[in-house]
Amino acid sequence: MEFPFKEKDYENAIKYYTEALDLNPSNAIYYSNRSLAYLRTECYGYALADATRALEIDKNYIKGYYRRATSNMALGKFKAALKDYETVVRVRPNDKDAKMKYQECNKIVKQKAFERAIASDELKRSVVDSLDIENMTIEDEYAGPKLEDGKVTLKFMKELMDWFKDQKKLHRKCAYQMLVQVKEVLSKLPSLVEITLKETEKITICGDTHGQYYDLLNIFELNGLPSPTNPYLFNGDFVDRGSFSVEVILTLFGFKLLYPDYFHLLRGNHETDNMNQMYGFEGEVKAKYTAQMFQLFSEVFQWLPLAQCINSKVLVMHGGLFSEDGVTLDDLRKIDRNRQPPDSGPMCDLLWSDPQPQNGRSISKRGVSCQFGPDVTQRFLEQNKLQYIVRSHEVKAEGYEVTHSGKCITVFSAPNYCDQMGNKGAYIHLRGSDLKPEFHQFTAVPHPNVKPMAYANSLLQLGMM
Repeated sequence: MEFPFKEKDYENAIKYYTEALDLNPSNAIYYSNRSLAYLRTECYGYALADATRALEIDKNYIKGYYRRATSNMALGKFKAALKDYETVVRVRPNDKDAKMKYQECNKIVKQKAFERAIASDELKRSVVDSLDIENMTIEDEYAGPKLEDGKVTLKFMKELMDWFKDQKKLHRKCAYQMLVQVKEVLSKLPSLVEITLKETEKITICGDTHGQYYDLLNIFELNGLPSPTNPYLFNGDFVDRGSFSVEVILTLFGFKLLYPDYFHLLRGNHETDNMNQMYGFEGEVKAKYTAQMFQLFSEVFQWLPLAQCINSKVLVMHGGLFSEDGVTLDDLRKIDRNRQPPDSGPMCDLLWSDPQPQNGRSISKRGVSCQFGPDVTQRFLEQNKLQYIVRSHEVKAEGYEVTHSGKCITVFSAPNYCDQMGNKGAYIHLRGSDLKPEFHQFTAVPHPNVKPMAYANSLLQLGMM
């Protein structure tokens, strides 16, 4: 029963263990192994349920505690994870690995409590207030791109992309200048951005890019650089997992500053503190710059819009539709988005939900938000006089998927996701004349030898073995 893991074929592993469990429903090991396969495919909600089931069958099954702790960590439920690590340490006092995981998790729980205490004290003072960006000096030996009179230009962007391609670092002063400016630009936007494409115009919609910088460059190579005549919309999850997230996000922010009306960015579930703490972006920013700069990124992410409507007909969001019927575009306009996402409600759903083939709604495989069926999509579209939705958030073998009778489209733009999924990437062209989606696929390009998750939390790296 072990073989599917060897080939990184987790979907098949899930199928085999499900069949095995049909025959032998009280086998804790099968549940635990399926839990691992779910973890690998990011179905953290299902992984948690399977680990819990394994422990109900055999409360002495140590691996079950590990699996459940990892699932909870992945969901940002650190206190619940700590409880399971405590159990393992109690049962195996000499297990070094268990002790290390317990200490690491305990550190996060304490850090979170400390952050909460500070947050209520400081009531939203911006990092910008404590920075003296003007007086940061750029050393003579720095030979990289610089803003021109404090502004992003096309020349700067081309130099920046080449500089990053050679794995060099943008000077921190320039990075800070860009972040302060992009925060200003984003904070003026509504939560639901509405744009109109003329008959002759087209826009390119890209899905998750997840720190895969060299694949981002390849998109621009294949489809042309952003410009007023070549507008783009990037649909969230720019960072985490891939280890060139800083390069991806600064490039995207640069184009946002250069072409604010023709280059659009929406927030994904990974533009959030919890995810960044676990999946690498926080670690990467701290390694390449400072903890203070991560704080500023976090502030900027909170201002990213949550959805975009094209010609009043096509709605684009990162995750999907809502846990209950009756949500209108007006409700989306009214969302106060400058915050970390809540655990439920429309803002949470926009970032987290997924479509399902059957009618109705189900508990989410991810353990957050819900899954919504074709009937839910149909009702939402009818109520809001829309034609279809475009979302991202899920890796697809072909880079895209059309479901719900053409009314729900997924686009994902990180090919060979995490260097192991073997999927294609895709982007969509939409023309003002007919709004008919046109799909373009591409495959992964080589990148320097820095593995995905290189900066991720060590608990996840270990827990995912």
